[in-house]
Amino acid sequence: MTFTTAHLCDIHSKENYFQIAESLFITYGANTVFSGQITTLKTFEDNVLVKTVLEEKVQNRVLVIDGGGSHRCALIDYQLATLALDNGWQGIVVYGCIRDSALINTLPIGIRALHTHPLKSHKKDHGDRDLLVSFAGVNFKKDNFLYADMDGIIVSETMLS
Repeated sequence: MTFTTAHLCDIHSKENYFQIAESLFITYGANTVFSGQITTLKTFEDNVLVKTVLEEKVQNRVLVIDGGGSHRCALIDYQLATLALDNGWQGIVVYGCIRDSALINTLPIGIRALHTHPLKSHKKDHGDRDLLVSFAGVNFKKDNFLYADMDGIIVSETMLS
């Protein structure tokens, strides 16, 4: 599917319910445009569950991670981004930080994060999956649709075309 978020806003703003994320995120990865159905995680400074989810083979899915907005460590690194790519994930949105950004920028995957941080996360195995998570002015729900490009992120309950 080829799209721009601006065009989706223009054609669906009156007929379809969607949310637009606040412009908090930096673009990482070689794919600046991505979309898919949402899988959610809520975790704080711990990426054990992130790895577990990214090990799953998927089609047309985007992982949305509520990392509590932490700027004290990274939840995604090059190894996890490669794992996501190998298993069919279209993109990752992290309300938190990533590391290995120069390497991640060479991968054909889309990633949005608040910033970078060189420290890896803790390994306490805490977190929740497929819950409603809210950040950047958006409620992210499992199986809703996420569209991201250089202009922003849109979330819709239904597929937009």
